[in-house]
Amino acid sequence: MKENVTMSMNPLVNFLKKTPKEFTKADMIKFVEENEIRMINFHYVAGDGRMKTLGFVLHSREYLEQILSNGERVDGSNIFPAFIHAGSSDLYVIPRFSTAFMNPFAEIPTLSFLCAYYNKDGQPLENSPEYILRKAAKSFTEVTGMYFEAMGELEYYVIGDAEELYTIPDQRGYHESSPFTKFESFRAECMYNIAKAGGLIKYGHSEVGNFTLDGKIYEQNEIEFLVTNVQDAADQLVIAKWIIRNLAYQYGLDVTFSPKITTGKAGSGLHIHTRIVNAEGKNQYVTKGKLNSIAKTAIAGYMTCASSLTAFGNTNPTSYFRLVPHQEAPTSICWGDRNRSVLVRVPLGWNYKNDILAELNPLEKAVKKDRTQKQTVEFRCPDGSADIYLLLAGLVCAARHGFEMEGALDFAEKTYVDVDIHRPENKALVESLAQLPTSCWESADELSRHRAIFENHGVFNAEMIDDIVKQLKSFKDQKIRKEIEKNPDLMTQMVNEYFYCG
Repeated sequence: MKENVTMSMNPLVNFLKKTPKEFTKADMIKFVEENEIRMINFHYVAGDGRMKTLGFVLHSREYLEQILSNGERVDGSNIFPAFIHAGSSDLYVIPRFSTAFMNPFAEIPTLSFLCAYYNKDGQPLENSPEYILRKAAKSFTEVTGMYFEAMGELEYYVIGDAEELYTIPDQRGYHESSPFTKFESFRAECMYNIAKAGGLIKYGHSEVGNFTLDGKIYEQNEIEFLVTNVQDAADQLVIAKWIIRNLAYQYGLDVTFSPKITTGKAGSGLHIHTRIVNAEGKNQYVTKGKLNSIAKTAIAGYMTCASSLTAFGNTNPTSYFRLVPHQEAPTSICWGDRNRSVLVRVPLGWNYKNDILAELNPLEKAVKKDRTQKQTVEFRCPDGSADIYLLLAGLVCAARHGFEMEGALDFAEKTYVDVDIHRPENKALVESLAQLPTSCWESADELSRHRAIFENHGVFNAEMIDDIVKQLKSFKDQKIRKEIEKNPDLMTQMVNEYFYCG
């Protein structure tokens, strides 16, 4: 058996002794027949960013073959109402075998797949978010000769009945343990089920946010993934959100990925770490332990496109309750090393030369090892309202633009900061930096300004950009912060309206 599948928690990997990328239709049929699978579920992400489900009962091998070979028809006008109309709305949904997983919530043994959308001519649906991401990844490789990878930090609040035992101070939940946190076992079960569904999890922990409100306790959690190719990274996040919500429902808990719940409490983000690798999979961000020109070129692209990337990553008015000055979420368009006040952060890498493990554990022998593979660059403004496929496609386009623009390294140098920009003595620096949008309305304007970058190489088409701009403008939130100052209850109303976003 291959080394890279020996510890997998995915039952299909264990049964087939293959990685998911190697799964075939014949493998799926074999797994169904030998494991007494009785149902098939197709899942696909719609225009609202949430996963939809189509279920099939298996009654013959021929029917199974038909489902897996031909997919099924769905009504595109209800899935993508913004750009598909009822007069010509049929789409095909086709299973992607590499995404196969056992449904952890089905009493009847059920095999699930994520699907891709195809049009009446058997071609990929141009405006499908999943296909846009595929196009973005392809264009990046064609331009640079390299490959784009990513992973997400998925933050969310778990909400249950408040308890009086083992309480912790408000907003002091970072990496806290039970019994001071109440939902550690819930998070562990989420992680277990995500891993069984193929998710490559790095770790999970409680986050800083915790508070009580109206007899309920709100505890912020985070599940962070491992870096992988950008399309798999998107799939894992989509499945993870679905699993967390379903498990919360079984527990009788509530969960929200909403960017902001109430004033003065930590909001939930969806930080995205990126990495660029060569054909052999070697990290291209670091040379001799230091961030190199490839990384800085990509960062220049992020800096250029940052304001318009909010159109994909911060998609409803509550996003801009989180992106306010002097909070942990960024507002100034700048980058820095190990700096949590900036938009793009270069996290602490494993660039030391000594073997810390051997120093701490005398029975271990010191070894020379390249640890720079772990180095990533983190984009910190997105949140749970994001359309995950479009957000990652936008980031890929932004990084690609860094390699296409003139003066990328100079621009990266100009936007680098090495101080905490939230400190009063750095006010002049902040005023010299470009700022992120303060509303969906401004985000739409920024997308219009940068649209050529995203439309380049045919990744996003003009119709898609027009639709996103129209959707963002429809909130009419250009004065939302002033309106909330006059009417604080408006924030509560909007949080309730977008509580289950994404």
